[in-house]
Amino acid sequence: MDSSGRLPRVVVGVDGSPASYEALRWAVRYARLAAATVDAVAAYELPGAVGWSAPAVDVEFDEAQTRRVMTDEIQKVLLQVGEVPLEEHLVRGGAAQALIAASAGAKLLVVGSRGRGGFASLLLGSVSQQCAVHASCPVVIVRPDATGDDEAAGA
Repeated sequence: MDSSGRLPRVVVGVDGSPASYEALRWAVRYARLAAATVDAVAAYELPGAVGWSAPAVDVEFDEAQTRRVMTDEIQKVLLQVGEVPLEEHLVRGGAAQALIAASAGAKLLVVGSRGRGGFASLLLGSVSQQCAVHASCPVVIVRPDATGDDEAAGA
């Protein structure tokens, strides 16, 4: 515990990818050992303005549905590895920026090695790379097969 009486925080990025599930499992296990809380952060971006028109809006984006999917992902992981104090955060903006901002004051930031975006040939995703360079705390980058859980690939 820190001097303010609050439990230390572990921030983890979630996006529904296999690496994200593995990062969440890793973060929950670590938080239990460190007597910490978990802040699960998911970020989304809507398309910006195009030309002189009003800002474009993705009519397919449904924030409530996104929150439900995020909650389902977290609950699946908690059923596998056990409960810890956890808060969910859905943030508008880029994933790297959201996670870097959330890392302020955290004990640790945990991210998957590759998320939903980017190029398949990259060994380290751009979000995890940005977090490793710019986060305010130590960063753990977890591969999808890091713990050897059978459910890791399809969690």
